[in-house]
Order: sequence, then C-alpha cells, then structure tokens
Amino acid sequence: MKIKRQKKAKKALSFYKYNFGFREPFQILIDGTFCQAALKNKIQIKEQMPKYFMGEVQLCSTNCALKELDSLLKDLYGAKLILQRFQIRRCKHSKEPVSASQCLLSVVGETNPHHYFVATQDQELRASLLKIPGVPLLYIIQNTMVLEKPSACSLKHVEAVQLGELVSPTEQQSLQNLKAEQGLSKDGEERRGKKRKRKSGNPNPLSCLKKKKKPMEQQPKRTDGEKKKRSRHRKRKPADLTVGVKANTS
Repeated sequence: MKIKRQKKAKKALSFYKYNFGFREPFQILIDGTFCQAALKNKIQIKEQMPKYFMGEVQLCSTNCALKELDSLLKDLYGAKLILQRFQIRRCKHSKEPVSASQCLLSVVGETNPHHYFVATQDQELRASLLKIPGVPLLYIIQNTMVLEKPSACSLKHVEAVQLGELVSPTEQQSLQNLKAEQGLSKDGEERRGKKRKRKSGNPNPLSCLKKKKKPMEQQPKRTDGEKKKRSRHRKRKPADLTVGVKANTS
C-alpha cells in the first residue's frame, strides 16, 4: 500500500510540475485542522512531509489561522504549538482577521501564482479549492498523508492550454519577464502610439561657445637663393641682307 501511495503522489507531483510550473522547495500551506489531525494520528509533519514529497519543502501558514486556533477550545492548544513552528505568510487581514478558510482562499487567489500546496481537513475549503486550477490538496486519512489527484478543473485547464485556447502560467510568467526586460508595462502599452515629448532643458553649453576663426595659412617666405631666375630669351639678330645682295651681283 505504501508503494502505491508513493507512485500516486509522484504522478500527481509530475502533473503539477510540468503543467503548472511547481518547483522545489514545495510550499505547503497548512491550517489548524491538518495540525490537529496530525497530532491525533501521531504524524510528525516536519519529518514525514519531505519524505512524502521526495524533496525539499517549506511549511507555512497565516496569522488568521493562528488566531482562529486561539479563539477555539483549549483542546486545540497542541495544534497551535505545531502551527507556530511554521513560516508565517502575509495576508490582507492584518487589521481584521478572518477565518482560516477565507484567509487561505485569498492567499491562493484565482490562479495560485505562488504555487501553494494546501494541507487541510476542512471539507468546505477543499470543495472551494477544487474549483481553482492548479491547487494540489493534501489531507490525512487512516494515519497517512494523501496528495489528492488533480481535480477536474485542473485537467480541463491543461486540456485548454494544449489546444491553444489558454496560455499556461509558465508562459504568462515568461511574457511578463520579457515585458519587464524591455521596459514595457500596461501604461507603456497604452501610450505606445503616442510620441514621447522631449523634456525642455538648458541648451548645451558647448553649443553657446563662439566659433573660433581659423588662422590664415601663411605662405613661407622665399629666400634670395630660392627666387626663381628669370629666363632671358636672347633676341635673334636679323640676317644681314646686304651680304646676300653682294653675292648675287658678283
């Protein structure tokens, strides 16, 4: 029986890992009813929970769950001592505490973004959580902890994602990360079509400087030796016409 329970738990864990992005350390959100059942059945939550999940876990609760145990009978004092040892997650009811079931529902939200496992014996709370996709439920029965198989709501959600009708939580997270890296937000997307106005500021002090006039390039003075010598062309003397005349007469 123990091997069968381990196989079922491993199968359910792999379902939530691959389809909803659950990773170690697994966060187990516990209420007073689960602690009371563990106390009656002599279950050491801190020791047995990591063995059952075959990995690292973080046990946590809320202030509302603790205050609910304070308001109940003294028989639940032992459950309160167990619950006090776990990490306390912040909730929205610090000023006006509510019941543990209402508080856990608000912490999980509509999509369970923090990937909580919920450990409770409250039947009404479990019925409400089964309507939320991606919320694994843990309870105690016959002196053993049992991880409930994925709900019909979770199975329908995974089927819709596979058909392309919905976007998986991991894809949504990756899209948000990309938007954050590129500096895009909801406000930025709405103003995407508008041109960004340039802030008016003081002029650049470098542009106010007067332009320096470039000095005229002075030609180097020539020395006497470098002066060009004028080429003097000798004039040719005209031929003596008298000599030719005398020759012809002779």
